[in-house]
Amino acid sequence: MVKNMPRGKRINIEMNVDDAIIDRFRDIDPENIKRSRSKVEKSLSSSVNSVFESAQKLYKTRATEDDIQKNRLYSVQDAYDYLKGKGLYISFRAFGGRIERGTVPFVKIGRKRYIPQAVLEDILNLGNDFYTVRDAFEEYKQSNKKINYRAFIGRVEKGSVPSVKIGTRRLIPKDAVEALTHVSKDYFSVSESLEKLHKKGIKIRRNAFERRLDRGRIPHTKVGGRRFVRNDVLDKLIQLETELREKKLR
Repeated sequence: MVKNMPRGKRINIEMNVDDAIIDRFRDIDPENIKRSRSKVEKSLSSSVNSVFESAQKLYKTRATEDDIQKNRLYSVQDAYDYLKGKGLYISFRAFGGRIERGTVPFVKIGRKRYIPQAVLEDILNLGNDFYTVRDAFEEYKQSNKKINYRAFIGRVEKGSVPSVKIGTRRLIPKDAVEALTHVSKDYFSVSESLEKLHKKGIKIRRNAFERRLDRGRIPHTKVGGRRFVRNDVLDKLIQLETELREKKLR
């Protein structure tokens, strides 16, 4: 049987809820990422132009494949193998599609396409710092089984999951996914908090619980526009409410 929460005494929980992972989430600034990315792309463009000039000279001198490789140029197959060897998996078909669409810059020597190493390093750097939307969802879903892909995309579109468009692809910072995963494991949403309270025999209406959050009586954090209560804070609340109820029954 669920009993009403005792009234007459206010419970104020004083616990430190600082969280470095969530702080990193809050520090994510898509506009700043765009500005930084713009500088990288300008530098990359300059590098590719320089390589293009070198490629033209190589073609005129009928350079061998060894000569081309010495200039840090990779055939499409070698470029794919290079990325795969560095731990970045992408299907060969998808990689070829990016080249066809021009999202992976290349130079031509004769009839063959070559990818400058600087371009490959940039792809690797992006892979270290970002997920595609699909990969971000798959990673997050491991800790939040209730989320579906459509709902996740909705959060991305609303901006509650920060993202940035680079080239033709929308990418999500890995710090954002780490924070979302962390919250799923170590925090309760308002609805989940109420559910746990009710299971422990402590009844409280949602608006009353949210008033406590508003007044700072229950430490909480806000992530992606939603409020969350950390596991240990909720456990403390349950302990104090249980003790208070027992005193009232004596």
